[in-house]
Amino acid sequence: MPLKDEKRPEVEFGLVFLFLTHSHIGMYCLKMARAATTSDAFNAVAEPRRRDILNYLAVQERPVTEIVAHLGLEQPSVSKHLRVLKDVGLVRVRREGRQMVYSLEADEIRPLYEWTRTFERFWRSQLQRVKERAEKRAAQEDSETRG
Repeated sequence: MPLKDEKRPEVEFGLVFLFLTHSHIGMYCLKMARAATTSDAFNAVAEPRRRDILNYLAVQERPVTEIVAHLGLEQPSVSKHLRVLKDVGLVRVRREGRQMVYSLEADEIRPLYEWTRTFERFWRSQLQRVKERAEKRAAQEDSETRG
């Protein structure tokens, strides 16, 4: 039940109150264009399943049937993800008999790597702090068991 001094618009549906957000009352333009997943590599890898595909292809090239089996997804879904990755240049495809074989396009992944590398110093310092805390805790536990 809402508090009486709340200033949010509300609509009553039986005993349930629904608070409308700014988007519901038209304060935001709902027709604003979103970046297409096929516009660049960053948008394409925002989808976790596509990152899974890239990880799987990092070891070696693979036919679609292997990718489907590994991910446990339906073949049409995997094909759509592969098409997006191909369209942005992250994977290449070749035909081998009746199979389509996909491989990673490492040069096209380089911009992703270089961008994430700018944050590496933050990760390193965080890992160093975790290591120091773990070592301190281990030393404290060791001194408690001895003493």
